Amino acid sequence: MRLSVVSPVLGSMKLDAALDLLKGLGVDAIELGCGGYPGTAHADATLLVKDKKKTAALKDLFLKKGMEISALAVHSNPVHPDKAFADKANAEFEAACVLAGALNVPRVVTFSGCPGDGSKSVAPNWVTCAWPGDYTTVLEYQWNDRLIPYWTKAAKFAVNAGVSHVCLEMHPGFCVYTPGTLMRLRNAVGETICANFDPSHLFWQGIDIVAAIKYLGGAIKYFHAKDTAINKEETAVNGVLDTKSYNDELRRSWIFRTVGYGHGQEEWKNIISALRMTGYNGFLSIEHEDSLMTPAEGLKKAVAFMKEVMIADDNKTAAWWT
Repeated sequence: MRLSVVSPVLGSMKLDAALDLLKGLGVDAIELGCGGYPGTAHADATLLVKDKKKTAALKDLFLKKGMEISALAVHSNPVHPDKAFADKANAEFEAACVLAGALNVPRVVTFSGCPGDGSKSVAPNWVTCAWPGDYTTVLEYQWNDRLIPYWTKAAKFAVNAGVSHVCLEMHPGFCVYTPGTLMRLRNAVGETICANFDPSHLFWQGIDIVAAIKYLGGAIKYFHAKDTAINKEETAVNGVLDTKSYNDELRRSWIFRTVGYGHGQEEWKNIISALRMTGYNGFLSIEHEDSLMTPAEGLKKAVAFMKEVMIADDNKTAAWWT
């Protein structure tokens, strides 16, 4: 296992300086945002795919710095009911796939997206219950008419561009937000659809992270290292579905935290061990969204914490004296 960092936390820095910083911290790679919600501070896939010289220069920079690109991040909503939004998201996804192929990066990270409730919708509609029956009808439309057809086509495009794994982040607000919904789409579309396993979005839903890892098994092809702290007093009264501002830390049911500040070493060691049990030995990509810490402090603490809990030796059968 090796450490990576999701690039937006370093968005105020030039890419070469960001790579130097990460190298100095003992990080091996960066998850490079190149469109969608992660932004284009360090790379814009839609521009790079039109300029072979700039793409080659980007590749040379990483070789010079002795760093890798663990994945290209292009999170967005390509099944948004607003056609202009959806078309832009799809164009960014396709550009990221082409760029990934050119850079020999086998994985692209994104969201499944969420459609509206019908063909005349103007905004996404995330369904969280099965009754009244209107919601079941909406789900059937979203999955059968929008989600599965889109990702069947998108997965083929990704493979043709040289991408082995489209790693969907399970995120509430989108159709794929749990291990079960991830597997539903994977079973319908094929094994190009994989999981970017981010525990932070599952912790607050009450999901057992170790059990979820074992359930998904080989479908996990990428991992985000991000934590969530649960406000037990607030959830005891109002549950976990919380629409209050992320900046209202005192009153929210949960907030995103730097790894180790939501769950301790024992929990994270169990998570890492479960990943190894199921065969995952890839990147652990640190994502900073902790509203209580500066990016600099959060990143440094996360790197130190992950170095303590990760299993870095690739050969688990090696003799202790080698």
